[in-house]
Amino acid sequence: MTTAILTDMPQTALWVDLIREAEDGAAIRLDEELESYLVFVLMGHTRDAQLHGNVMALDYLLARAQRGTRRKQELRDVGDRCLLLAGLYPEQAERRMVSLDYFLSLGSCAYDELSAALKAAVADLYCHLAKAFAHLVRVLMEVRRRTRDVAPLLLHEVSTSGQCGHDAQFPGAVLLSGNAMRH
Repeated sequence: MTTAILTDMPQTALWVDLIREAEDGAAIRLDEELESYLVFVLMGHTRDAQLHGNVMALDYLLARAQRGTRRKQELRDVGDRCLLLAGLYPEQAERRMVSLDYFLSLGSCAYDELSAALKAAVADLYCHLAKAFAHLVRVLMEVRRRTRDVAPLLLHEVSTSGQCGHDAQFPGAVLLSGNAMRH
C-alpha cells in the first residue's frame, strides 16, 4: 500500500486548498460561507462509517418524524451525506438503482426543510446550501477527479494504524491511501 504523508499544513488548510483548486477546475466560485461548510462536512464525515450503508430516503423520512434538536441534526446529516455521496461517490446512485438526481433532490430538500426549522442566520445558511447544492456537488466531483489519480480519497477508510486519516507516528498528518477500497 502506498501512502502519502502531508504534514506541512493543518488538515483544515489542506481541505481548503483542495476545495479551492476544485472550484477552479469546475469553473465554479463558491462564497466563503459555502467553502467553509464544505470543508466542515468533509472533515466531519471523515469517520462516517454509515455513509455508504444508509438508505437516504428512509433516513429523511425518519428525520422528519423527529422533533426539536434531533430532527434538525438528522436533517443536516441527510443533507451532508447526500452531498458527499453525489459529489464523491456518484457510482453509489447506480449501485442503489437510483439516479444521481435522487441524492441532489433529497439533500437539497433536507437542507431546505432544515432552514425552515431554524432561526435567522443559521436558517439562511441552510437555505443557501439548498439553493447551491448542485454547485457544491460539482465541486466535490472535481475533488474526486483530482484526487483519484494521485491517491483515492476515501473518507471512511481506516489506515494501518487503526485511526481513519491519521497515524500515531505523525500527529496532525493526513494520510491519503493509494489503496482503493470497493464498496
